[in-house]
Amino acid sequence: MEREPGRLVRHLPTGEEGTAFPVFRDHHVHLGLVGYDALSDGGIGAVVDLGWSPDIVDLADAARIPVAYAGCFLTAPGGYPSDRAWAPEGSTRAVADPSQAAAAVAEQVDLGASLVKVVLNNEAGPVLDTATLAAVVDASPVPVVAHVQGPGMLQVALDAGVAVLAHTPWTERASDDEIARAARSQRWISTLDIHGYGTSSPEQDTAVDNLSRFHAAGGEVLYGTDLGNGDLPVGLNERELALLVRAGLRPRALVHALVAPFAGPAVSDRLSFVPGGPGHDAAAWLSRARVVAADETAAG
Repeated sequence: MEREPGRLVRHLPTGEEGTAFPVFRDHHVHLGLVGYDALSDGGIGAVVDLGWSPDIVDLADAARIPVAYAGCFLTAPGGYPSDRAWAPEGSTRAVADPSQAAAAVAEQVDLGASLVKVVLNNEAGPVLDTATLAAVVDASPVPVVAHVQGPGMLQVALDAGVAVLAHTPWTERASDDEIARAARSQRWISTLDIHGYGTSSPEQDTAVDNLSRFHAAGGEVLYGTDLGNGDLPVGLNERELALLVRAGLRPRALVHALVAPFAGPAVSDRLSFVPGGPGHDAAAWLSRARVVAADETAAG
């Protein structure tokens, strides 16, 4: 297996030898739905919360790891997830037309958001029209992340200049032209395991195919699980990592997906430490990581 970017070190408190990396990040979580105190024990040293009520400010302050967050879901009036039981009161912000876009974005930035989340799910209700979505993108001083679900929604996101997809598209196979455009202009967060939780499904197969072609075209892939959505481990998800390998990510790209800090501050006082050698199964090895203090390691 090719050498992953990392430092061979010894963990001083335990004497273990292994590899230290910049902290691993889950780029798609919902802190209000998980017991997040266990994340660092499972190797995750920073997270990105992609949609919650204004209570996310307090949740982020209480977390033991750095949290970047998007604030509320920006959606069309009556759009997803405003009708979902898991979405608390105040978690969605309706944007009816372009004139409301700047205020909706400003509200999230004032909460401390380092990105803005929009929802484009035409399988579950109305979605932002093209002009309104473009106005949100134009008004945002931070990256705009889109939940894209349903026919034509990837094309809409591309046309509006959305910078990040919260999920790899799974409801339809992206065209070659869409893949090429996305690879030039977007980052995709993986979230492959939610389409089966360890069991293969047609939706998962579509997502893996789309991500494989996106990655092969030069697109940047970010590790994310949608933690809080169903039966997912709190910490590194070996199933998610294995699906990324299935999509063609070699170890160096796999590590990049875990460490790329596209939102939130850099973390310099902690590392993700993986004991032992990598062997031939990158997903299994990386899933053994835990977060340690940087000053507890020494060159191996």
